[in-house]
Amino acid sequence: MWKRIALIFVLVCGFSLNYSGVAVAATRSYVDTNDGYEFLYPNGWVQVKVADGPDVVFHDLIQATENISVVVSPVPQGKTLAELGTPTEVGYKLGKNALAPEGSGRVAELVNAEQREVKGKIYYILEYAIKLPNNRQRHNLASVAVSRGKLFTFNASIPERRWSKVKRIISESLNSFFVY
Repeated sequence: MWKRIALIFVLVCGFSLNYSGVAVAATRSYVDTNDGYEFLYPNGWVQVKVADGPDVVFHDLIQATENISVVVSPVPQGKTLAELGTPTEVGYKLGKNALAPEGSGRVAELVNAEQREVKGKIYYILEYAIKLPNNRQRHNLASVAVSRGKLFTFNASIPERRWSKVKRIISESLNSFFVY
């Protein structure tokens, strides 16, 4: 009898968490075998086509301003990630050139920059606070890696007001980004 009560309690708690907005979000896998990268993205997000932009973009079906993307660009003279700079140096360059270029009205503050190694590959993990021209705030996470003469930048951009709700799943997506 106690097992049955415990099971019912667990089920009720699970359903109540699921419908209160604290749900454990599932992820789906995206693999690009042509360019050589993969990552997980939140279930319920959809891929959108962008002309002359990132290699791939996904956004939340309901909160369309929540998005993740991957940009693939050539590396100058075949340099390694370390030759491009430290995590902080690369973070400042990315913020200045891509997230808040001159004339955009955006301001990118590099909040954190660190390095991690996965299966022998070096990744720079970068975190930004972005201020838009309309004074709205965004939270950006990026994972940067170099492979086969290309610079891969995984970027997640979330409105600051939603960041606390999606931080875990976005961090999971960022940490799943892998180049080969």
